[in-house]
Amino acid sequence: MAASKPVEPQSGTGLPRWQLALLIGTPIVLGVGAVYLWNRSRTKERKGTGERKTPEGSASPVQGQDGGPRANREHESMSPLDRAQSAKNKGNKYFKAGKYENAIQCYTEAIALCPTEQKADLSTFYQNRAAAYEQLMKWTEVVQDCSQAVELNPRYVKALFRRAKSLEKLDNKKECLEDVTAVCILEAFQNQHSMLLADKVLKQLGKEKAKEKYKNREPMMPSPQFIKSYFSSFTDDIISQPLQKGEKKDEDKDKEGEAAEVTESSGYLKAKQYMEEENYDKIISECTKEIESGGRYTAEALLLRATFYLLIGNAAAAQPDLDRVINMHDANVKLRANALIKRGSMYMQQQQPLLSTQDFNMAAEIDTRNPDVYHHRGQLKILLDQVDEAVGDFDQCILLRPDSALAQAQKCFALYRQAYTGNNPAQVQTAMDGFEDVIRRFPKCKHDFFFSKSEMEMAHLYSLCDAAYAQTEVARKYGLKPPTL
Repeated sequence: MAASKPVEPQSGTGLPRWQLALLIGTPIVLGVGAVYLWNRSRTKERKGTGERKTPEGSASPVQGQDGGPRANREHESMSPLDRAQSAKNKGNKYFKAGKYENAIQCYTEAIALCPTEQKADLSTFYQNRAAAYEQLMKWTEVVQDCSQAVELNPRYVKALFRRAKSLEKLDNKKECLEDVTAVCILEAFQNQHSMLLADKVLKQLGKEKAKEKYKNREPMMPSPQFIKSYFSSFTDDIISQPLQKGEKKDEDKDKEGEAAEVTESSGYLKAKQYMEEENYDKIISECTKEIESGGRYTAEALLLRATFYLLIGNAAAAQPDLDRVINMHDANVKLRANALIKRGSMYMQQQQPLLSTQDFNMAAEIDTRNPDVYHHRGQLKILLDQVDEAVGDFDQCILLRPDSALAQAQKCFALYRQAYTGNNPAQVQTAMDGFEDVIRRFPKCKHDFFFSKSEMEMAHLYSLCDAAYAQTEVARKYGLKPPTL
């Protein structure tokens, strides 16, 4: 059998089908991934997705290989290419029998015998030897032989994919991504195996880059819009509520003398005043004054200070404050539940799903009617691919807070993931229609999706950048039209 022929990219409706933007499941950039996946789901029925485990070419014995004098004479009269094919077929028999070292010897003989001008056959022999090396987990040799095969046949999909898998084993994610992107493009996104590998590598690259970025990032106060967007994701958060009557420092002292006196001596209430004025840089210091003085708002100040530590990316400073609030059993249950949600979200960003799940579950136990618990736990469930449970959490959040636009939008995303996993195009479209309906009913929701800067969301953005880079490189290498992202 000759080397596999390249599959040309196909045109489709909507976005170009070869844009890898992506299977990654964060709700923040829902539109990009969802449109891409829906576009792919509308293609005609895929061909079989089974991955071939055997080398190419017939494994049946070649006539005249019984070792007798006549066979030797016939073998000597064969052309170099025929003798190379004979050696390859013998190697295929060994391969199917699990005798990979013997198969490698035969494929090596085939490579030596094959005329150099027979590029298609020679590329097949290299690819077959790579398959045998793969069975022996000799990843470097696999990469070397696949590279030879691709040099002879640049659009050799099987060799490209085998090299991509071996590059992943060698932890060379960048080159792996380029190879698997080429495979996806050349196969017009018809092969589930290559799509899953691309998704996996992009996620890994994104997480690594985001982790490095966060590790080296100087603490910095985010923009006022980001801060307001962050607090808008909580609907039952005491510390983000406006100051009550009598708490503001400019209240009439004759009427509210006592309240004014409290305000003057309370660092926490000053911090709240600064929040309303969007003077965020002074909040941590005012909370510290309240905590150090042992004031009546110590629990609130700890939670507010921890929240702003999280916002500037200083999780190490935030955790002790959150721990203290959680362990204050006589504190307002709303404060403790909010601290658990924020610590759980912090663990989620640190890729500690077990600790994150424990905190969300504890929050649900102590404050059963808090919609924020179910909203944020639902997001965790999506990231853990526990989509059915995520839908249940979003439903509970919406039941408790029907006007929660974010919960409704993220429920649509969860339903979309559920439908896609179940290969149900009708339900995919229903989920997309639901998301559009949420956008129509809550126009601000669409805007709020784009103000996230957590490590997970940065990982997603890095993944999109890596996908774009890989596609551009593949387009240049194969003379294809560059993607429009």
